[in-house]
Amino acid sequence: MKKWLAAVLMIAMLIIAGCSNDSGGGVSTENSTIQKALKEKKLVIGMSTGYFPFDMKDPKGDFIGYDADTAEALAKALGVEIEYKQFTFDGLIPALQAGEVDMVFAGMTIRGDRALAVSFANPYFQTGQAVMLPGKDTTTQKWQDLDVKGKKIAVGIGTTGALLAKDVFKNAEILDFENFPDAAAALASGKADGIVYDEPAIAVWKLQNGDKVRQLEGLISTENLGIALKKNDFETIQWVNSFLNSYLGSPAELASREKWFETSDWLSEVVEE
Repeated sequence: MKKWLAAVLMIAMLIIAGCSNDSGGGVSTENSTIQKALKEKKLVIGMSTGYFPFDMKDPKGDFIGYDADTAEALAKALGVEIEYKQFTFDGLIPALQAGEVDMVFAGMTIRGDRALAVSFANPYFQTGQAVMLPGKDTTTQKWQDLDVKGKKIAVGIGTTGALLAKDVFKNAEILDFENFPDAAAALASGKADGIVYDEPAIAVWKLQNGDKVRQLEGLISTENLGIALKKNDFETIQWVNSFLNSYLGSPAELASREKWFETSDWLSEVVEE
């Protein structure tokens, strides 16, 4: 009986000792991005410009777009300033893992393989993969029409569109480009026969270029976009989810969505890289 009581007391002491190392009484916040940002009064955001209308720059070099609006609203709610850092899209997750940035706002699709490396907050936008063609191509009616030998499909390195294209196109050649504008330039010069990319970016490109390009009707896939956070940073995940619950559908978010997705006046503000 005494041995049993001693064992129980030992377990209780271990539990108390473990809780004493937690700042919140259960989940450690020692490595919390939120706590770091509050202490430093700054949030470092990773972006990859060239993804219209989410991530772009204006002539002054400032980051603009739907993602920038969302990031600014999040920082305001937290009471900190933002520092932006630019990377190629496939360099964003390594930058987050290395601690070079605190969060990634880049229209990033929530995927299982990415979730092995980082954590995601709840989705903040739903989109899908579409196909863009040269305007002079009036014969292609579905993406399968492009899946023949001799056809070339342009994609952005590391994007969901790239993975999807390499999975579904069995005969066409897949060409990797650093970003969407480079892929679109290849399409315009005749080096590619089509592009697989996120539908919002293609829709904006169509606004810019008119009849020079054509978007195939329908989507190849649908997907959710998420803010990438440090792996298993539960305090930050919970806080960002709480922010999104109040921000999405708010007057500020609806105004941002209307500006970037329903009008084209802002195109004159953008510097193409």
